Amino acid sequence: MLSLAIVGVMIGLMIGRLTAPVERELQQVSVAQDGLVLWFNAEPKLHGENVEGTVALLFQAKGRPQRGQLTVRGKPVSWRVQDSQEGLLLTVVAARTLQGHWSSEEVSGRWRVQVDLRE
Repeated sequence: MLSLAIVGVMIGLMIGRLTAPVERELQQVSVAQDGLVLWFNAEPKLHGENVEGTVALLFQAKGRPQRGQLTVRGKPVSWRVQDSQEGLLLTVVAARTLQGHWSSEEVSGRWRVQVDLRE
């Protein structure tokens, strides 16, 4: 009887693992020409805004905090990825007003989010 209970628990755990949703994870952030490229293991839910000259993107995903700099038309721009209560928050700021445009697509089984920046 105990053996059947153990087998039942193991089968339930396997089914639960197969039907659990994929946890979205930020794998890599790369600097591109006038923008950023973010790579995820699965498509994240994304909400983005241009707020008072900064670009803010909120991803429902996990990942480690990161920061860096890039140049837009030869001028420095800072970016930062940080944890928030709703997920990962990408903030892009500069000494001048920025506008951002983002798009996402699946590439080789991973999701790429391209963030293009302009003044």
